[in-house]
Amino acid sequence: MNFFTMCILGATIGMAIGTLGTGLAHGLAVKSSVEGVSRNPGASGKILTTMMIGLAMIESLAIYVLVVCLIVLFANPYKEFAMKLAETVTK
Repeated sequence: MNFFTMCILGATIGMAIGTLGTGLAHGLAVKSSVEGVSRNPGASGKILTTMMIGLAMIESLAIYVLVVCLIVLFANPYKEFAMKLAETVTK
């Protein structure tokens, strides 16, 4: 398989796994906060604030995955090595 094809495949799988995990975490966080507000409506302000901070931290994980995938796709440090290797193999 071509080096660049493997990079695209790896970035795709990495982004899928990263967004799957953060999506599940978002769902669980919102579920728990809604349950907390329904049990104690007076604490909704504190619960909402804590939930928003938690969601921001969860979302940062997805952004880190995106950054790593973009580095693999566009600024791959092994690109030059792969190009030289491909030239020597084809000669």
